[in-house]
Amino acid sequence: MRIYVNGRNIEITDAIKAYAKEKIGKVVNHYDQIQAIDIVLSVIKNPSVAQSHTAEVTCKFVTGAVHVAESAESMYASIDLVADKLDRQVKKFKDKSLKPANNESIRTSAVVEEPSEEVSSEA
Repeated sequence: MRIYVNGRNIEITDAIKAYAKEKIGKVVNHYDQIQAIDIVLSVIKNPSVAQSHTAEVTCKFVTGAVHVAESAESMYASIDLVADKLDRQVKKFKDKSLKPANNESIRTSAVVEEPSEEVSSEA
């Protein structure tokens, strides 16, 4: 499994990269079908925007993908928020994928009613 960390409008330091890999890497403990995790950290450099630090994570599985994004006032806080959200989404994806498929439908499992014999009383 690979973890990629990219930045938009921000220089990714070793400390931020290590923190992001540590927090997001804990998701691997929940589901072993993860192929890659892409982390994009971005900053909006407009002073009027309160939550200017954004963390986006795309977790790619064998059978699909999960994408989550969170914004906060600091980069570390946004990484924490997105890690919690990704954790919940991966558990939900795992539960859905491991649930046995119920392939019955109305058309394929139609109940055939046998005609009931009515007793006619002829006197």
